Amino acid sequence: MVIRQSFNEGWKVAPKQYLFAAVVAPAPQADMVLPHDAMRDLPRDPCSPNGSHSGYYPSAHVVYEKSFDVPREWAQRAVRLEFEGVYRDAMVYLNGNLVGQHPSGYSRFVATLDPYLKHGEVNRIRVESRAHQDSRWYTGVGIYRNVWLVVSEPVHIPLDGVVITTPEIDESVATLAVAVTVHNDTRGTRVVRARTRVVAPDGSAVAERTAPVTVLPGDSAVVRLRHWIREPRVWDIESPSLYRLQTTLTDPDGTVVDTDETSFGIRTIHVDPIRGFRLNGRTVKLRGGCVHHDNGPLGAAAIDRAEQRKAELLKAAGFNAVRSAHNGISRAFLDACDRIGLLVMDELTDVWTTGKSSYDTSLTFQDWWERDLEALVASGRNHPSLIMYSIGNEILEIGRPSAAVWGRRLAEKVRALDPTRPVTNAVNGLVSVIDAIVTAHDDSVPFDFNAVLSADSTGAVGSSKPVTRLTEEAHAQVDVAGINYAEARYELDAELFPDRIIVGTETFPGRLDRLWALVEKHPQVIGDFAWTAWDHLGEAGTGRAYYQGDPLQPTGMASPYPYLTSQAGTIDINGVRRPISYWREVVWGLRTEPYIAVHRPQGRGRTLVRSRWAWDDVLSSWAWDVPPGSPVTIDVYADADEVELVLDGESLGIAPVGVTAGDSTRAFLARFEARYAPGELVAVARRGGEEIARSALRSLQGARSLRARAERDRITATSSDLAYVHLELRDDAGTLSVEGSERVRVAVDGPGVLAGLSSAKPDDEEGFGSDVHQTFEGRLLAIIRPTGVGKIRVRAASEAAGSVEVTVDAEAPQVDGASEGMR
Repeated sequence: MVIRQSFNEGWKVAPKQYLFAAVVAPAPQADMVLPHDAMRDLPRDPCSPNGSHSGYYPSAHVVYEKSFDVPREWAQRAVRLEFEGVYRDAMVYLNGNLVGQHPSGYSRFVATLDPYLKHGEVNRIRVESRAHQDSRWYTGVGIYRNVWLVVSEPVHIPLDGVVITTPEIDESVATLAVAVTVHNDTRGTRVVRARTRVVAPDGSAVAERTAPVTVLPGDSAVVRLRHWIREPRVWDIESPSLYRLQTTLTDPDGTVVDTDETSFGIRTIHVDPIRGFRLNGRTVKLRGGCVHHDNGPLGAAAIDRAEQRKAELLKAAGFNAVRSAHNGISRAFLDACDRIGLLVMDELTDVWTTGKSSYDTSLTFQDWWERDLEALVASGRNHPSLIMYSIGNEILEIGRPSAAVWGRRLAEKVRALDPTRPVTNAVNGLVSVIDAIVTAHDDSVPFDFNAVLSADSTGAVGSSKPVTRLTEEAHAQVDVAGINYAEARYELDAELFPDRIIVGTETFPGRLDRLWALVEKHPQVIGDFAWTAWDHLGEAGTGRAYYQGDPLQPTGMASPYPYLTSQAGTIDINGVRRPISYWREVVWGLRTEPYIAVHRPQGRGRTLVRSRWAWDDVLSSWAWDVPPGSPVTIDVYADADEVELVLDGESLGIAPVGVTAGDSTRAFLARFEARYAPGELVAVARRGGEEIARSALRSLQGARSLRARAERDRITATSSDLAYVHLELRDDAGTLSVEGSERVRVAVDGPGVLAGLSSAKPDDEEGFGSDVHQTFEGRLLAIIRPTGVGKIRVRAASEAAGSVEVTVDAEAPQVDGASEGMR
């Protein structure tokens, strides 16, 4: 029987020590549980050569070590470690011997331990990884995704060796095509019986098939089994029904030699220029957003609960699709999207053979692209949430002959591995004419591509004749043309290329009112993916709004130290929705309640500078520390004809929805100029003269105190789960105090540890690993990782706002057999 169990416990990590260094000292080692990011707690440096790209984190070279017992009975079995992700240039050693190497930081790989395994003894694993000037964003460093120990019989199903497709589906029956690969590591021909059993979402067995398969020594064979599922429950966005396929291999005498369990969904996807993207025959416009791989306060660590929570909050904010940017997404995130019904575009890479930073994957792409692409597809193809593959992002070769060669090579490889999903390539037309732009650029000013891109806000250059010509082959190679920041192409391509299917793979988030109108107008435009849905570490200040004269005024698009986050996210790194998120929800037609966004009064009279990724300096608050009578600008986001603003029963006026804001008219927004006064501020939205909804804000009433709120009061006592506790400054009526700040200390008692503490302040200098933090806009987030069963007590205290505590129950996990005998 195969053993597949977590290998996340019992590791130590330390900085790499070099034998020939001038001074060799023992490196301090820290115990930890994977997934883990060894970069997160390193000191940031304003002089870091990685600069704002990494959020001023340094380069790093770290070593993970773990000892484990190997029973003698494993001598006749294959023993491997599956790494879901190590950033990057991983080197895996067993008892001092190299057993695995993997340059990419984002794709799954396997280290075979058999050659150097000592049976009946303690064995030692060492994993080295490093991050240097190799990316345009924060990457983290180390074993940041799950690791699995896999012990197989000589005849076994390889990892990701079960492939499930649903070629025919209707209301009465669904055809299930299963391909099971069987590998034979023995020296003789073996005949085994493969049995597959389909388990419905309600736990009942609905189909079963079996067939013998003959496998030559040292070879693999594929057995194909078809099932017909009566009255199938389809997987959809609103009803993500999941089936399970249980696969068993048995010897002729009935002895079980391997088992596998695979989750899948029954659904269809199609794309065409007439009906767009269809899920189960129904046209769906993709309300998308781009997401980086980090988890904010946890750094890059892809802990299962963090990935699940991110997916849940994205869907709750109105997104129905995400694009991984710009690398293969974690298996934990795909699992979460399967469970909740969130569609995924999975992207391979940010570069092909021309680099964007000094030591990025362009150095190894030519030798490793095929293995990385195979890993991407193998990890994703059984996931119903995965609807599309992207072979690249803003590839610098586009417009050159090499891009034509590589683009076709990559697209055809994807189709050979998985013909059931469309392929795209996120093309930025500016890249194809970049040589001319650089030549015309003033050499006395540093060239900043993002600044050029921001200036060309609608993609006028991207829709020019030279770009049309230079990008035509790249778009023709794929099934869906991915277009970054060039919505001007949508109308143009409807005339020039009427059969071209388009998706906005990357767009300015504050232009959604214009973009979504185009998406709805053109059937061949299947959706829009904003940059970004969730804020991320690094690319510091890309989406920042600042006032002229700010002492930390950026140079070009990069913000100076201590800026840490991009600020382009519609949800911040703590998972709190920013005002732009609610405006986008209104534009999508998902929100009827008006949302009140107040411009920060302290910015009154100052010039606000915004990049195209930024939003206004607003908060949904009427709790301002300014004198009564102070002038204030108030926006109300609403899907209505007009909005009336009322303060303590007195009307402040009625404004039409759709106002001039800066240099453009912004739809779904009504703007008011008023005077601040304490009380209750109410926005009443009307259509056709009739009230359709209202919302209210209140000023503070009495003293503020520290409050604690756990997102869940029960969690599972495993290292893959987390408790998220919000610490907030509120008055007795529950109003959030967004001004002022308190220094808060957090302590954890019981079976849990503080895994991260964050205010989401974009220029925060306080580390996520500290137990003391300053609040920002009235908030802090504490993340607790359980260490055992019992009650976890989280205590928080501040000098002026008092203390508070909350209890979370860590309950024993249910045993489901997944640790042994199931994949």
